Amino acid sequence: MNGPPRISCVILCHNYGRYLDRAITSCLEQEPGDFVLHEVIVIDDGSIDETEDVCLRHAGNDKVKILRRNQQGFGQTLTDAFLVSTGDWVAPLDADDWFHPSKLRTCAEAMTGGTLFIEHWEHVVDSDGNPMLKEPHPGGNTSTLVVHRDAALSLLPVSNEIFFHALREAGRGIALRDPLTFYRVHPRSMTDRGTPGVSQDYRAEVCVTLSDRLRAMDGNPPAWADSRRLRRSSWHFRTLAFGHRVESAMQREKRLSAVLLIPGMLMGTLRSRDPIKPWLRSLSSTVAGRPLVRLTAGPGQPGHS
Repeated sequence: MNGPPRISCVILCHNYGRYLDRAITSCLEQEPGDFVLHEVIVIDDGSIDETEDVCLRHAGNDKVKILRRNQQGFGQTLTDAFLVSTGDWVAPLDADDWFHPSKLRTCAEAMTGGTLFIEHWEHVVDSDGNPMLKEPHPGGNTSTLVVHRDAALSLLPVSNEIFFHALREAGRGIALRDPLTFYRVHPRSMTDRGTPGVSQDYRAEVCVTLSDRLRAMDGNPPAWADSRRLRRSSWHFRTLAFGHRVESAMQREKRLSAVLLIPGMLMGTLRSRDPIKPWLRSLSSTVAGRPLVRLTAGPGQPGHS
């Protein structure tokens, strides 16, 4: 790649018009650095609120592109974020979140060597933007990722940002401890954190689908991984699925079901050569009879992390 990396910021919006202006502005007002803000794309996935009006206020900016269509869901919107963008790297952003001014500058500094995937920490805030946690929180969700577009295309279609974590497991990712996104938690969030087992079942399904996808790629590996790495990564996500299902069972007070999943999680841990600590935590949870994740009020639709 000649010259500084071109970064496309792609905002995913469904009925988040009340937050959208801040998301767009946070992309446009990035601190200068060794990168080019190539474009800011808003994908309006069938919104029926004030989203269209907010988009019109930015229509005069040549950097901003608006794609409006009937609702197709989070997975297709995230997939389209990489299909319609034209930059070297893509920084997806859920419309209810916003970027720190130094995000692109800081991430551009990490776009070296064979890096194809960058994740960073986040500030967790409430619906009004006030801090919910005293300290920054590890990321991994949509708004905390920057992904090399060509590498991401080989993983499409996706149902969740977890698919891009495969690049990290292939040894092509880097994790920054800088909190470069403000992650908003509010009653209308797409993530259901209140109904026992729902979020964990959704994550398990995503991980199984990704595990199968990586296994299918084994015969014709992409440029970013060889067959051995793909097999190990496939087992890694299969193991994560076991862990999510154990947690789901514990949240639903089905302790026996959780216990029966523990051997499968151990086998996956050994096959993927993952650290043993997550398995030990799940085992301890089943022995103690207590789930690991504290549920919060306010169910919504399972969509993103």
